[in-house]
Amino acid sequence: MTFQSVRALLAAGLLSMAATGAMAQALPGKGIKVQPLKSSIAEETFQTLLVSRALEKLGYDVQPIREVEYATAYLAIANGDATMLAASWNPLHADFYKNSGGDAKLYRKGTFSTNALQGYLIDKKTADAHKIRSIEQLKDPKIAKLFDTDGDGKANLTGCNPGWGCEAVINHHLQAYGLTGTVQHVQGSYAALMADTITRHKEGKPTLYYTWTPYWVSGVLKPGTDVVWLQVPFSSLPGEQKGVDTKLPNGQNYGFMPNTQHIVANKAFADANPAAAKLFEVMQLPVGDINAQNLRMRNGENKAADIERHTDGWIKAHQKTFDGWIAAAMKAGG
Repeated sequence: MTFQSVRALLAAGLLSMAATGAMAQALPGKGIKVQPLKSSIAEETFQTLLVSRALEKLGYDVQPIREVEYATAYLAIANGDATMLAASWNPLHADFYKNSGGDAKLYRKGTFSTNALQGYLIDKKTADAHKIRSIEQLKDPKIAKLFDTDGDGKANLTGCNPGWGCEAVINHHLQAYGLTGTVQHVQGSYAALMADTITRHKEGKPTLYYTWTPYWVSGVLKPGTDVVWLQVPFSSLPGEQKGVDTKLPNGQNYGFMPNTQHIVANKAFADANPAAAKLFEVMQLPVGDINAQNLRMRNGENKAADIERHTDGWIKAHQKTFDGWIAAAMKAGG
């Protein structure tokens, strides 16, 4: 190799290093900390971690995910004590959003995931045997007693953790549909309560519960096969959702609006970081992919390392989509 060729290689190497350094310096998030939040629902880790991975690719210094309940999360983000929440439900969290300052304090553009359904379900065997199709039928003490698990004569409805937002809707429904005398809203650790509910179902006993999608429950108790959705007699929602019609295009009415999930962020942060703001706007995750990952967690792959592997696997399988998000964000931050 000649002296000239060595010099040429060295020059090329230096140019490559300089270009790499320039690219690193050009990363819009360099030196900027991001604090992601999630609720106590472990299954939200996957979608939150996916956003974190994308932010890291933009150079942001992403901190470990902190766990707080929704009302606290919205306030923390609005006040600048945290950066973002990747599981902002609309309209379920409408009151949390408004009470934390709304659009003046929070940034929420684009849709992360669509068609999140919620509602009440019972086992198909009991539904067919007693022709139960509406939650209003639980006003009948004889029907309600079928779902009594503690011997007090009332139906035991496996419900929603305090602070999640859905518990307020359930309590409102029990009042609106005249069910407070025959139905008890059972609250506690939702995952533990659902484990008991699933055990009852396996034993062939009647089951009554609330759930939502995306979540693993509907992968274990399959609607239409194992369980059926109960309809409500009319639309009735509390707070900011008052007056909203919950009837679906197919005529079914489960009592809840189909929700969209969004990434909500601190508005001042979004204004100062157009790359991150664009990322939050363009990221989209199919509800089926969330369901599939959540079911893997339910089946034992629920450690931090498992969820990180699931996230990295999703990115690898959808590399073109992921790279497209990064490109759009980089362009916005340019």
